[in-house]
Amino acid sequence: MKYVMGRIMKQGVLVKGIGGFTLVESMVALVVLSIGVIGTIAMCEWAQQGLQRGALTTTALAMVESRMEQKRSLPWEQLLTDDLDQDGTAESVMHDDGTQEDMTNGDGIFTGSMSRSNIRLVWTVEFNRGRQPGAASLAIIEARALFRVLGGEEREVRVRTIRANPRYAGLPVLS
Repeated sequence: MKYVMGRIMKQGVLVKGIGGFTLVESMVALVVLSIGVIGTIAMCEWAQQGLQRGALTTTALAMVESRMEQKRSLPWEQLLTDDLDQDGTAESVMHDDGTQEDMTNGDGIFTGSMSRSNIRLVWTVEFNRGRQPGAASLAIIEARALFRVLGGEEREVRVRTIRANPRYAGLPVLS
């Protein structure tokens, strides 16, 4: 038995001994490994989109809830005013004029809006009677946040509540 260049020679014939992988085996292993790496990269991309969508949805929900709470805490007569920077002074008055986010002029739905952190926040107040807070018995307040996720898909978070006028005594009774 003689050892020649990584092979064992027995009685003049080379016998396969301790050997490595062939070129074909190496190429097949490389293809299988590449498929696994591509799948892992795709999963990381999918997870990143999910995390971004979740973070934006959470931020949008917090903005919507904050706006709703701000509207709930205002005195009834100030329901159409907004303190956008939360400094205690109303900077904005909601309008029903068909401009910006308000879809239709004179429809009785008062609208306000603002943008922050790539999220568009729109809120509306609709009175059940008349167009002024004093004549109404209740108001429907809605806030919605609109945003786009990484894939370009538009998402929306919407919250709605009803608020009663604490000074409304009802319609006069005819006798």
